Amino acid sequence: MTMNNTALTSEDLYIVQVANESHYSLAETICDEMAESAKARGTGIAKRSPDYLREKMREGKAIIALTREGDWMGFCYIETWEHGKFVANSGLIVHPEYRKSGIATRIKQKAFELSRKKYPDAKIIGLTTSLAVMKINSDLGYEPTTFSELPADDAFWKGCSSCVNYDVLTRTNRKHCLCTGMLFDPVEAKKKEEAGKKDEKWNFLEELPLYERWMRFKQRILLRREERRKKN
Repeated sequence: MTMNNTALTSEDLYIVQVANESHYSLAETICDEMAESAKARGTGIAKRSPDYLREKMREGKAIIALTREGDWMGFCYIETWEHGKFVANSGLIVHPEYRKSGIATRIKQKAFELSRKKYPDAKIIGLTTSLAVMKINSDLGYEPTTFSELPADDAFWKGCSSCVNYDVLTRTNRKHCLCTGMLFDPVEAKKKEEAGKKDEKWNFLEELPLYERWMRFKQRILLRREERRKKN
């Protein structure tokens, strides 16, 4: 495998895509790197088998980054909980030679887009101790959240059992741990978007001459009165 430590600045050097059956052979290597990375950090991630990653690839629920030569650079997969009410972008891993290259951001963006496409109404969640991942999530629209806003499904929390900090989670009855919970709520995101559009509209009106602003305001009031009159 030919690699270097040069920061990647051109997408011509790599590709980030939805993983498929052609990537099965990389599953074991990716799993091994996940375990080594968790060990080096002194934290844990949900332990997954190569077969589990292959299943995600087959279902079209994984993102993989590759060099143009076909060497793996990074990986992430998505999981659903409570019948699609929640989606988690899990297992983010970047090959050591490509860390701090910006590839993690590209992978997370692609996983986020895939989650929104497959489950447009789902809340997208995450648990992480990584400041870098928190920054990426924040840029995507995630916000810190309490653990009570995350899935109540025992299967979701079972994924934490392989973490060295699992006892902290259990001792606090799943209320606290070293991880930070993060959440993207599509309903709240839409409200913010609409509020932003209203603000833009108001700013636009403020730039108009005083007389024109007054006339538009007057038309709006008259229109509302007409609508009320028709209802009555």
